[in-house]
Parts: sequence; C-alpha cells; structure tokens
Amino acid sequence: MPLSIVVDENVPFARETFGRLGSVALVPGRKIGATEVRSANVLIVRSVTRVNADLIDGSCIQFVGTATIGVDHVDTSYLARRGIAFTSAPGSNANSVSEYVTAALLLLAFRQGKTLENSKIAVVGVGNVGSRVVKKAEALGMKCLLNDPPKKRETEDSKYLSLVTVLAEADYVTVHVPLERGGPDPTWAMCNDEFFRKMKPGACFLNSSRGQVVDEKALLAALDSGKVEEAVLDVWQNEPDIDPVTVDRVFLGTPHIAGYSYDGKVTATVMLYKALCAHLGRTPEIGLAGLLPPSPIPRIDLRDETGSDEDILRSVIPQIYDIRKDDADLRRAAAAENERGKEFDLLRKRYPQRREFFNTTLVIPADRSSLRAKAHGLGFELETA
Repeated sequence: MPLSIVVDENVPFARETFGRLGSVALVPGRKIGATEVRSANVLIVRSVTRVNADLIDGSCIQFVGTATIGVDHVDTSYLARRGIAFTSAPGSNANSVSEYVTAALLLLAFRQGKTLENSKIAVVGVGNVGSRVVKKAEALGMKCLLNDPPKKRETEDSKYLSLVTVLAEADYVTVHVPLERGGPDPTWAMCNDEFFRKMKPGACFLNSSRGQVVDEKALLAALDSGKVEEAVLDVWQNEPDIDPVTVDRVFLGTPHIAGYSYDGKVTATVMLYKALCAHLGRTPEIGLAGLLPPSPIPRIDLRDETGSDEDILRSVIPQIYDIRKDDADLRRAAAAENERGKEFDLLRKRYPQRREFFNTTLVIPADRSSLRAKAHGLGFELETA
C-alpha cells in the first residue's frame, strides 16, 4: 500500500519529490488538523502548524518533517515517546535570512544618513543564521559584537560577549535565537523593557527569529522615547493577527518571509525528501539541481556605476530582492482589519520567487577592489570588466 503523505501547500515541489514515495495531499498549514492527518503516514509542515498529541494521536503518522530551522512548533518529546521519526531543515534558509538582514541594514543606514562601514552590529544568536549575518556584516565593513551564551559555555571563546556589553556598544542589534520558554537561556520575551533600556541610545533593532522573542509593547515604548531609533520586524506576536499599530511604527515590516528565498525553500524540501528516503531505505531520485530554475537576473553590469560601495550595493540588491515591496504589502494587509490574518497568510502563500545573491554575477572593474570584496563577501559571483 503506498504511503499517504500530507504536506503544507507552501512547501515547493512537494509532488515532484514526496510524490515519488507515495500519494501527496497538499493542505494549508493552518488547516492541518487531526482529521487531515488521521490516515496519513507522513506529515511535512512549516512553522504555522502545531505538531503535538492533539494533532497526531490516533493517526498512522510514522514520520514528521518541518521545512524550517526552528522546531518550537513541534513537540519533539512527544514524537520521541511515540517512536515517530522527526527531522527539520537546519541551515536551509539561513542564507536567505542573512540576505534579508543585509537589505534592511543598507536601507537603515541610508535612512539615518550614515554608512555601515566601521559601525557596530550586535548579533544575538550566532548559529546557522547568525553566523551568516556576521559574514555579510563584516563584508560591509561592520564590526560584529557576538552574543551567544550556549556557544560561550561550549567554547569558552572570548569573542562571545555578554548581552549587556553588546547592547551598550552596538549601533544595530539583530536577533537570531531559537524560541525557548525555559532552560538556562530562555528567549521568550527576552527583548523587553530592560533589553531596550540597555541598548545604545539611537540604535536600530531587527528581529527575524520568532515574534514571541520581542515584547512589542516594550519595543513601541522604546521607539516612542527615542531609545531605539528604528526597528525592522519580520516576525510578530500573535501571527497571523498582527498588531497594525506595531506595523505602522516600524521602519520596515514584512510577513515572516526573511527565510522565504526560493533557493532556501527548495533546499528544505530536498533535505526532508532525502531524510524520508533514508528513513524508508530508499535512494533519492532527484536533487536540488533538478528543481531550481535559472536565475531571472543572471548578470548585472556595474562598469558605468559611480558612487560609494554602499550606494552601488544599495541600488543592486533591490533588483534581486526589494524588501520595500514586502514592507508595502504587509502595510496593506495590516490595514485590512477583519481580514488581517487572512491577508497575512496570503502574502506568504503567494510569495514570489526570490532568488539568492549567488545566482547573480556582478560585472565590476578590477580597480574597484573594495566593491569587489564587499560583493564577494555578500555572496555574489563576480566577473572582471
């Protein structure tokens, strides 16, 4: 009897991959309930689906995969007790998020009339995502202040600083932590009144981890007082029913899509497909190369461009990913009142194909060595004019 596989409809190429192993039913993530999974053997979700006893009890599920880095929406202890195999997609969208942060930083600096070069950025959480943010920030000439208590305990490396230290010194603070309610390093509402009070006056705040990491009332108070000059939020409390007041107040607001590059989403699909194949003792029949289409913007010629490195990059990146469009779309959704949650989910469901920087080659003259180094550090392919 073939496997019955339930997949969140926002997982790309589900039929092309999982369909090789059984019958695939595509279901909106927020509508995946006990009825939908009762007769299924495999469940593939994203972060909007809570996977726990209420969902799984009484079903035939033997394998669960989430096409996300975070697993706070999955009761992994329950799955382990039931003997249900589980896998996630660590690192699949990490580069996508780091490119989102890059786009936001360039606009923030322009908004403030500053340059990123020689400024300081606190990276709170230096895992798959945070480490890529560090690489790109350093490519832009920023000094990175790292805070990661688990890594500090594990490595005893002095490069990991206290939260108090990084908040006091940083011009920009970006958060990349898992959502943890307890344990030695709880992150639930960690960005609260005390957190914002400790920030350098006039600094900017970015969150693309989980909405519940931030106390939005505390953030609004910090923005109103001027303690925090600008904020960028991709994740929100009470998604999809987000607070329109918070949306209106932030500099950039987006609908939980920082990790939504097409490359990242397809990578997650392939990771889960291969994990399911391994679980079943099957050999994968398709990989990433067989699924990703060519880039719609394979090449950008910068030979005639003048201006600073940051000015040029600020003009290049929106051609590949324009974060301002995502911001405008979210503001329209947030204004929809009774339809706000529905519109938020539709933005994610209908999200256009966004390709990562490595798909585009920049043509840069050899004498623009600084620009070439920055572009390479951000992940672009280079061609010498």
